[in-house]
Amino acid sequence: MSDTATIEQTSTNVRTQRPYNVVLLNDDDHSVSYVVNLCSKLFGFDEAKGVAVATEVHFTGRCIVFSGSLEVAELKQEQVHSFGADPLIPRCKGSMSAVIEQG
Repeated sequence: MSDTATIEQTSTNVRTQRPYNVVLLNDDDHSVSYVVNLCSKLFGFDEAKGVAVATEVHFTGRCIVFSGSLEVAELKQEQVHSFGADPLIPRCKGSMSAVIEQG
């Protein structure tokens, strides 16, 4: 008699969730310096990337600064909202705004 092996095939459908994006929104109350500093402290961007973000926000009204899980996106959004006013602009009353969108 011969031994026969039964091979079971299992199919795994891995469903990946689309990432959540933190989108920084433009306003007239924050300087390029502020955006560069925010991007450096909260997202680890270097100066060139921070300037690129500030430029995109200024010209398009928005820029994605983070993509990832919902939990981290919520944390990053809260950090943006808590960053504080721009000391270089006297009329500035608070932090920039950011929204979360699913990618």
